[in-house]
Amino acid sequence: MSAILNTYNRKKIAFTKGKGAFLYGTNGKKYLDFVQGIAVNCLGHANNYLTKSISKQAKKLWHVSNAFIIPEQEKLARRLKQKTFADYVFFQNSGAEATEAAIKFARRYFYSKGQPRKNRILCINNSFHGRTLATIFAGNSKKATEGFGPKVDGFDHFNFGDHKGLEKSITNRTAAIMVETIMGEGGIKVIPDYCLVGLRKLCNKKKILLILDEVQCGIGRSGKFFAFEHAKIKPDIVPIAKGIGGGFPIGAVLLNKKVASGMKPGLHGSTFGGNPLAMSAGNAVMDVMFKKKFLSSVTKNGNYFLKELNKIKLKYPKIIKEVRGKGLLIGICIYKDQSKFIKRLLENNLLTVRASENVVRLLPPLNVTRQEINLGLKIIEKVCKKFK
Repeated sequence: MSAILNTYNRKKIAFTKGKGAFLYGTNGKKYLDFVQGIAVNCLGHANNYLTKSISKQAKKLWHVSNAFIIPEQEKLARRLKQKTFADYVFFQNSGAEATEAAIKFARRYFYSKGQPRKNRILCINNSFHGRTLATIFAGNSKKATEGFGPKVDGFDHFNFGDHKGLEKSITNRTAAIMVETIMGEGGIKVIPDYCLVGLRKLCNKKKILLILDEVQCGIGRSGKFFAFEHAKIKPDIVPIAKGIGGGFPIGAVLLNKKVASGMKPGLHGSTFGGNPLAMSAGNAVMDVMFKKKFLSSVTKNGNYFLKELNKIKLKYPKIIKEVRGKGLLIGICIYKDQSKFIKRLLENNLLTVRASENVVRLLPPLNVTRQEINLGLKIIEKVCKKFK
């Protein structure tokens, strides 16, 4: 009997090692991993460059307090600033922590401007921003919030795609709109570029902040470094995590100078955030991510994967309802039981993960090969052919 708290419906499988897009099970089987720690291992398993970078740093220094200057942290922050809209970066350890910090920074900004009651955050119903008390109520999913009351106040909501409902929900107490640029757990729902442009204009008009949660869809996953770059807009705050560490826990918040003006020493902190070992992983990921043609290859492979999946959809219209996504953040919305479909894929040595709205998520490493994509397609079509 396991001593681990029963909060996961774990598959009865464990792994001994991984390499690139593959995992090797204790049962002797080789699996094509299109979960990758849920969009975390952006360079796949045991990437040589990432391994060498972490090993080199591990021999020098693992952790020091943020009471001191951390050169590796300064380097990664500077690189993120150069590649994005951000003027400042705050490092933490996870996506939930990053989203919590984004909420704090938004509220503190208006407090510092003499508007302490301008502190409510407007979010999409059934979105996902983490599993802390604040972030589950920001997402407003019944499943996530049930039994964890009293409700954490300070969040208002509108439905995905309901533009009139969004505008109507903005009050003189609204500090920010916070949405996932591409909803991951919510079913791989892409906010169209024109809507993101509209959101930016609306926030400017109402003089409120735009927070774009790119914890899952950021760091190259969409084919751009950040998914909002497709719309050519600049948000005010962006929480990130997952891919930036390539498998090592890193969370961060990117923010512009305006928002940063509300924060002073002592108002926020993190014991482990930005430690030298984590920063070596982040800098290694950046080295690879911005090699010539890396991001364009994500776009090309993503477009190919989506095109071929839509061909399978046309062959099996009673199985696949819709193919969703952008880049290598892909979802297959199926008509029948998604759990059974995922189980059949597993039986054929393809690892996938569920999302809301009966969606099966496909999250290969960003350096996946065309041959590995074709293997995944072959397995998916095989399962569709026999699925009942």
